[in-house]
Amino acid sequence: MSPHPVKPVPLPARPDQESVWDYPRPPAVAPSSKRVVVAFFDDDGGGALAETTGAVRVLETSHPPTWYLPRAAVDAARLRPSRAAQTTCEFKGRATYWDVVTPSGDVLEAEAWSYETPSRGFEAIAGMLSLRPGRLVCSVDGEVARPQEGGFYAGWITADVVGPFKGGPGTWGW
Repeated sequence: MSPHPVKPVPLPARPDQESVWDYPRPPAVAPSSKRVVVAFFDDDGGGALAETTGAVRVLETSHPPTWYLPRAAVDAARLRPSRAAQTTCEFKGRATYWDVVTPSGDVLEAEAWSYETPSRGFEAIAGMLSLRPGRLVCSVDGEVARPQEGGFYAGWITADVVGPFKGGPGTWGW
């Protein structure tokens, strides 16, 4: 086994798609006018947690976009500060985590996060909230996003982005 992982071969992108291998490192911040909705699964009581056409995507090489929503677009009654330890992103700075309380009363711990005072270059996401697809139904223009594999990252995989994507087994060295 080679001590250095082999860089994957990017999948070809159609004209209506973006390859995550064309995204920059350090990441870029890209405003979007697409309709972004985050909802609860029916067994959690259903209903919307957030809806906006003013989201911002963070685009980083090998990762599907991470979406950030204006705080005003998120139902504040469903959020509470999390006890989860803060983490630091080498690009965005220190993250603050938020628990999400479902309509049925379940608590999704650290399911949302924000950068209250992000690093230089990421001011556009200051105070915005990002939510993880998988335990919440996250959609872009009506398409439900699949979660990025691996559990550490929180990119939203939709039909308009192609990989391969970092996050799964064997991808940490990319």
